[in-house]
Amino acid sequence: MKPDKLVHDYTYSFPAIRGIQAGREYYTTMCPLRLIPILFSTNPSDLPPEIRAQRETNKSRILPIAKYIVDNPDDYVFSSITASIDGEVSFQPYGEDQVGRKIGTLSVPMEATFLVNDGQHRRAAIEEALYENPELAHETISVVFFVDTGLKRSQQMFADLNRYAVRPTKSLGILYDHRDPLARLVNQMIKEIPIFNGMTETAKSSISNRSRKLFTLSSLYQATKKFLGYKDNQEISEDEKKLSFNFWMAVTQNMPDWRDAADRKVAPSELRRDYIHAHGIALQALAIAGNSLVKERPDTWKNDLEKIKKIDWMRANTKLWEGRALIGGSLNKSQKNVLLTANIIKKNLGLSLNPKEEAVEEVYVQSKLS
Repeated sequence: MKPDKLVHDYTYSFPAIRGIQAGREYYTTMCPLRLIPILFSTNPSDLPPEIRAQRETNKSRILPIAKYIVDNPDDYVFSSITASIDGEVSFQPYGEDQVGRKIGTLSVPMEATFLVNDGQHRRAAIEEALYENPELAHETISVVFFVDTGLKRSQQMFADLNRYAVRPTKSLGILYDHRDPLARLVNQMIKEIPIFNGMTETAKSSISNRSRKLFTLSSLYQATKKFLGYKDNQEISEDEKKLSFNFWMAVTQNMPDWRDAADRKVAPSELRRDYIHAHGIALQALAIAGNSLVKERPDTWKNDLEKIKKIDWMRANTKLWEGRALIGGSLNKSQKNVLLTANIIKKNLGLSLNPKEEAVEEVYVQSKLS
């Protein structure tokens, strides 16, 4: 019997696998996408939290997920939706042996209420995607059903399902993302640019004191994004790829401290302790300045970039860096501080500031005078 077929006794019937958790039965089935919006109604957002069993739906999350499905109809992947059934259910096993008792048909009355415990944004995104591409209707998603024992239990399930949920680090997400053109480019760069190869932390978005790494994949990604003026998921031309490689190669050639770290003449931890250029804020600032440099001086930018050698990158030079890259002696990665750090680089390169950079610089100068 098909999982979405309505039978004469007004039940939904699903082929399912029966399992046991904490002494309670639960059922896993495959549900056609077209049934997801029908079975699982949205959780009323106007209800107070104490009588809901879910967080409010964040509408800003729905469209990106829906777009992901529509844009990748042959290559999307979804984890299971977890839901509770408020109603009398019955399970008819296919056999009496050990395996047969676990596989069978789950029958659920049509008047039963289905409540999503985990996956409400997937549910809403599926509904949105079906409007865009109705051909997705017969594809399936796995659903794990628990028999509901009331609001309190459903609320506890939501808390438990999210208790230990941990998002992957930004670096790891970039490392594993083969769909994002910028991620592919940056992953290629860390393999082919000598200093980045072996000196880039790809699993974490921060670097421990004892680490031999000098860069993080996430900071290099953000910096390259600023260098190219990249918009999410846009295509990157071969010329832009070549320019990115050439720019970062030129930067590394003009950073002798980086080369010393790669050659093990100095510990990366010492550079992070003593120098601004050993942190992600410097990568982003260099990228911002580099974006202007290659636009204004397309024929001479490589030679002009050599001037970054003359910048005093020492953190001890608080006269230069306090209020820019440093706040109270500590690195600050806010957008304002990235721009103020980029302003120093641009001034050393003889580049003019754009209106936004000038405005940030003026506020900085006034704060020093007051």
